[in-house]
Amino acid sequence: MKILSIGKTLHYNGLDITSIDTSTLSEHHDIEQYDYVIINGGDGTIRRVLKQLHGLGTLPTFILNPTGSFNVVAKIHRAPKIGDVLEMLAGGESPKTQKHHLFKMNDELFLFSAGNMGDLQHIFLSETLRFGWLKHGILKYVLAVIFLFPVHLIMTPFMLMSKTRFFIFTPLRFIRKFGSFYGEVQEIDIDLDNDYNMIELDGDIVNVKGRHLKIQKAGNVRVVTRA
Repeated sequence: MKILSIGKTLHYNGLDITSIDTSTLSEHHDIEQYDYVIINGGDGTIRRVLKQLHGLGTLPTFILNPTGSFNVVAKIHRAPKIGDVLEMLAGGESPKTQKHHLFKMNDELFLFSAGNMGDLQHIFLSETLRFGWLKHGILKYVLAVIFLFPVHLIMTPFMLMSKTRFFIFTPLRFIRKFGSFYGEVQEIDIDLDNDYNMIELDGDIVNVKGRHLKIQKAGNVRVVTRA
């Protein structure tokens, strides 16, 4: 059994673990030889890693070691502690896994969230607050919610009616569609006002060139879970 750890050096007796930095992933061309890939980081790190690996013939099973502020993907799958997973693997046990569906917006990959509504404003302000004692933890996100609450209260109804605004949040898939909010992704086409647009993807802010957005399913990966 071969394991790749991305973003953190890990060792465990009885396991063959190769550790690399996230920035060197593009130079690692033999991902398919690994049985498991550990992603150390938050939702944005998971998205960026999977974007680089998406399209390979066969992807290994992913183990999440959440170290971000929200870790939504890890919460969705009730990701077990990394030590517990490594102990199982060292003992010859196979951990339980679940599928996680992936989505594409033009050339960008995302896992659960995309939009240019209040989510974009919230992430932008939260990242502005990412310094000093606010750098780590969720307090910066809480403060951003408080600061933006009056704006969201007034603007959200208008944005929900707009054809150029959208927010996708798949953990709320029981709400299939409400105005420009989507809890489920089948195939969505959106035309924007400008040729260059800032879009929030899984807590990252990306610049997208072009007015037309095509959003669709992009397969799935297997993630270790304790459920």
